[in-house]
Amino acid sequence: MAKWQSLFISVLLLALPLGACTTAPSDTAQSRLDVVKNRGTLICGVDGGIPGFSFVNETGEYSGIDVDICKAVAAAVLGDAEAVEYRNLDSTERFTALSGGEVDMLSRNTTWTTSRDTTVGLEFAPTTFYDGQGMMVRQNSGITSLADFEGKAVCVEAGTTTELNLTDNMRKAGVTFETVTFQQADPAYAAYAEERCEGMTSDKSQLIARRSTLLNPDDHILLDVTMSKEPLGPVTINNDSAWFDVVKWVTYGLIEAEELGITQANVEEMKGREDPTMRRFLGVEGDLGQGLGLDNDFMVNVISAVGNYGEVYERNLGQESQFKLPRGQNDLWSRGGLLYSPPFR
Repeated sequence: MAKWQSLFISVLLLALPLGACTTAPSDTAQSRLDVVKNRGTLICGVDGGIPGFSFVNETGEYSGIDVDICKAVAAAVLGDAEAVEYRNLDSTERFTALSGGEVDMLSRNTTWTTSRDTTVGLEFAPTTFYDGQGMMVRQNSGITSLADFEGKAVCVEAGTTTELNLTDNMRKAGVTFETVTFQQADPAYAAYAEERCEGMTSDKSQLIARRSTLLNPDDHILLDVTMSKEPLGPVTINNDSAWFDVVKWVTYGLIEAEELGITQANVEEMKGREDPTMRRFLGVEGDLGQGLGLDNDFMVNVISAVGNYGEVYERNLGQESQFKLPRGQNDLWSRGGLLYSPPFR
């Protein structure tokens, strides 16, 4: 190499930003997909205290839409929806647990935001529930709007977008109020029940779910106010595309299955259909699963275990549940909702 060429390369290297990577990432780094396969168990971070999303009962049994997402991933990767170890994580420890490898993924009412997608180093799979932040108050409180919180207190979980959104909205409304923060949701709702604050704020779905656990649920109402957009969904760590792709496409698969009319009851029958789209999706033809590092019929295992997205929703939050929540924006795009899957091909 000529002397001038060596000098030119040295100058270029010096011009790189501090900490910039000058070599390609190592191809020998093990994906979390391999870790899960070798372990034989998926470790899934959940909340554990929100009925309809992730809730553990007195016998230790978990249920909810977030829990079914964990089961779906386990069914796809391990062929067993029950091969899941659940870890209850509060809002302040969830990201540390994920980045430190304590859990393989989060399926825990976590909002997709710019900073979490970049500086926190997370990867957000497709949204499984479109929500918005609301406010719960006692029916006899006389509070009908955010303006009525002047000089009053609001309970909120610390380390959440909820806390930040509350501050922004009150500032915009010119309201001086007191924030009473708690690291975990249980103490926050307990404080609200004890009337240590006039309002409780969180995602509307969580407020509805938690209201059902209060002593007299009908004594509490949600104000007609939406303080934010809250797209909630599964999360993986950054820079592991193989694992992220699995979680992403399993989630999309639940949506695609509903659109194709494939259910827990008819999935085996649908494998015999001549529809090429359906045959690719169910792994009868093609090698879509192989491209993900899974069996080609991985979605058969998923649907057999938890059903399609519509079944998951109705069982946990919809007409088959205690909440009777209409699908609304959490319906398929073809029915006026926001759910849409890219093609499986």
